[in-house]
Amino acid sequence: MYFLFMEIRVLKYFLAVAHEGSITAAANALHLTQPTVTRQLQNLEHELKQKLFTRGKHKITLTEKGMLLKDRAKEIIEMVCKTKNDIMSSAEDVRGDVYIGCGETEAMQYVAEVIKDIQVSHPDITFHIHSGNAEEVMERLDKKLLDFGILIQPVDIAKYDNITLPATDTWGILIRKDSPLAAYQSVKLENLTGIPLITSRQTMKKFSHNEFAHWFHGKFETLNVVATYNLIYNAALLVKSGVGCAIVLDKLVDTSSSSTLCFRPFEPKLESKLDIVWNKFQVRSAAANLFLQKLQEKFGE
Repeated sequence: MYFLFMEIRVLKYFLAVAHEGSITAAANALHLTQPTVTRQLQNLEHELKQKLFTRGKHKITLTEKGMLLKDRAKEIIEMVCKTKNDIMSSAEDVRGDVYIGCGETEAMQYVAEVIKDIQVSHPDITFHIHSGNAEEVMERLDKKLLDFGILIQPVDIAKYDNITLPATDTWGILIRKDSPLAAYQSVKLENLTGIPLITSRQTMKKFSHNEFAHWFHGKFETLNVVATYNLIYNAALLVKSGVGCAIVLDKLVDTSSSSTLCFRPFEPKLESKLDIVWNKFQVRSAAANLFLQKLQEKFGE
């Protein structure tokens, strides 16, 4: 299945209806008439030979095929916009967009310093930060929706070019200050026995299926994992509510004297280095090339 550039507008109509749940609301948002939007959607369903919407009395919902098209349509429109911006940029007048994917890590401050330096001399460059786990970042890199990704080791980066950032993230647990574990300066594996644990889905894979498993002596899957999270903010709320202790990286949550939470590192120490990666042989925009140049100047080849 493919779409011509002139048909991108139809995908935008489709996404508007999917978002609004109503052809009338979508038409208003698009500043079009309802018959125009209806006709375009009917043509789209006819072309794809698939029903994309289930039309109810008060709301339109997506079919299974409609949900698939919604995800693909977003990627197609992102790619079209990114391609247009990349082509329009030039080495003489560097402007445009740089797309960076990253997980939640304090190492983002190093990238922020480079972005700040570039802003001074090239104010027409806009940086777009996509937050997600390593799998999401790598998927978007592979689809050319991102120019760069920041990945927490260990992760297989053989298919990318990379720079290792001068940063190390420390693993441990986020707990309430009234927790018995708060009395310890660090936490050992035996301290976690029977304790309700909250972990990210990526962390479960990291600790269960690669070299990090040695810290848990291959017993991670036997621990009492009661919840998983994707965003550290949500994990902190679960900890505050007493659901359990969260396995996290240090310095991502407020643990100051005014906070009800504290962080305790693992013992023996468990740390991760970080890489900023990009696709090999990818043709980059002038803005992305400038960003890479500044990264190499600051952190080395």
